Formats: sequence, C-alpha cells, structure tokens
Amino acid sequence: MTLGKVCLAYSGGLDTSIILAWLIEQGYEVVCFCADVGQEEDFEKAKSKALSIGAVKCEIVDLRREFILEQCWTAIQCNADAIEETLTVGHCSERFAGRQALLDYAAEKNIPVSSTKSKPWYTSRSGLLDLRSTTNLNARSMDENLAHCSYEDQPEDFSLDFAKGLPSKLTYTDGGKERTVTDPVELFLKVNEIAKRNGVGRIDILENRFIGIKSRGCYETPGLTCLRSAHIDLEGLTLDREVRALRDQFVTVNYSRILYNGLYFSPEREFLHNSIIASQHDVNGRVRCRAYKGTFSVLGRSSAQKLYDMEESSMDSIGAFSPMDTSGFISIQAIRLKKYGSAKVEAGEKI
Repeated sequence: MTLGKVCLAYSGGLDTSIILAWLIEQGYEVVCFCADVGQEEDFEKAKSKALSIGAVKCEIVDLRREFILEQCWTAIQCNADAIEETLTVGHCSERFAGRQALLDYAAEKNIPVSSTKSKPWYTSRSGLLDLRSTTNLNARSMDENLAHCSYEDQPEDFSLDFAKGLPSKLTYTDGGKERTVTDPVELFLKVNEIAKRNGVGRIDILENRFIGIKSRGCYETPGLTCLRSAHIDLEGLTLDREVRALRDQFVTVNYSRILYNGLYFSPEREFLHNSIIASQHDVNGRVRCRAYKGTFSVLGRSSAQKLYDMEESSMDSIGAFSPMDTSGFISIQAIRLKKYGSAKVEAGEKI
C-alpha cells in the first residue's frame, strides 16, 4: 500500500530526478509533469528517464503559448528585468545536505546525471549555473545551447511592431524575401532564432535568491532581450514622462521581483498587471532592429502616436515655446539651491 499519489514538476535534471527517486523510496506513487515553455530540451528523454526511475506516468504538455501570452508578453510591457528564470522557494539550497550528497545518492540509485563532483555546475532551463564566482565559463564548459561563438558575418536587420505594448508583428528577410510573422508563438521563436545565432542575450551574473543567498548564473535570453530592448525604445517615443517614471519606479521593479520569486499566482501580481495595461494604451508603433556579433541595437522607431516633435525640439524654431517662459521656472528652482549653497558656505564646506 502506497502513501498516496503525488505530482512532481519534473525537468529530468539532477534535483528533480533525485526527488523522484526519494519520493518513490518513501512509498509514494509519482506522476511526473513536464511543461514545454520553449526550453528546447529532449522531453522524450526526460520522460524515459522518469519512467526508468519509477514514475507511474510522465505527462508532457506544450504550454508555450500560455507562457508567452500570460507571462513573457506582460513582462515585456513593463520592461521586467527578471524574465530569465522563475525560481521556486529554496532553489539551490534545500538539496539534501548539499550537492555532493545529491551526487552520492544518484550514484547509489544508478540515476544518470550530467553533474560530477569535479564539475558541480549544472544546466537549468535557461542557463548554466556554477557554484563558484571566479571560474571562466567558456564555450567548452557550457551547454551547446549557450555556445554561440560563430556569430554571423553580416548584421541581421528586422523590425518589430507593437500594439498597446505587446509584440504584434515581426518583419525579417529570409533568402532575399521579406517575411512577416504575427502569431505570438511563431514570432517569439523566430526572434529567438535570429538573436540566438547572433549571440545576443547572454549574461553572467551574481544574483540574490529569494531565500537570501547569492549565486552565480549564466543565462541566455536571446528573443526576450530583443523584444524588451525594442519595447523600451518605443516607449521613449510614445509614453508620457511622468507615467513612465511612476511605472519604472514602482511597477517594473515589483513585477520583476514577483516573477523572479515565483509569485505569479498572487493578488499583488494581479494588481500590478492591471497597472501595466493602463500604462500601455499608447505604446504602438514599429522599431527597426539589428542583431550583430552579440549586440542588439535600434536603428529607428516610428509611431502614429508619438509625443516627439522634431520642430518643437529644434534649436532653429521657437514655435509655441518662448525663452522668456523659463525665467520664472529658473528663479523657483534657484530658491532651494541658493539655500543649500549658503548653508555649505556658512559651514565652511566645499560646494
């Protein structure tokens, strides 16, 4: 008689394979669940591994569309900076008595793993993590998906259209012919493909985990890097300064933290989501982009709802603005600064 049936979010990696074997050892029936969110992994291999360890079943579900529409697109709308990996509480710390103990347990149970005691780093769905902070993670030590050293010899140009802050169309050239993509999944995958072959979106960072420890992560987010950067650029043309400042100071930071800490299904995420939508009404237009040798750059942007007026910003035309209008503004600003300067002088301090 078993203790019951449990569902395990399973990746096929070291951690989840050990958890699977341990749960079975405790007397549970385990059904494994693998979510395809575009990580380009061998799911059949993971399924075979789960069943060989002892899972009663392993379900593989394509959730790319849901992941893109419900999480990635909204993250792009608010320029979230933690969209590489959504982490579970205790990630990288609650592993038996440590990584070595995990490897010992895997050897004891004949569970095949890629990590070794001499090479304790491991690959996650979005990158390669190393417990050390000084090791040079070159192409030879990294996963094949991260080893992009043969960049394209020529720049690759494409354009991205946005509607209410959401990516709506990709225009690119293939075999000398212009092609367009509008389906969210196809658009995301194609931008990912373009950016990836040009080495865009690789980072090596020391990050702060939810539980309070630091860890090193080498991540690759090619498509999201391009989409987020293009969106930020378009906002410079279409979004009001004060609206953008409020969004950046409050919504962006907190939404990024929510995604990173795995709190997507929370009331605070829902509240911020509604704020994001309200800020994006006028973020419509096109951004011309270039990917080349590890860099992403914007070549130009256009929108029917732009707030920028070249004539108004020109030094050659005064328009509705008069230099005399600044006199009162300058005097008001000077009141506080004069007080500050006088206080410094009286205290004998250098300004």
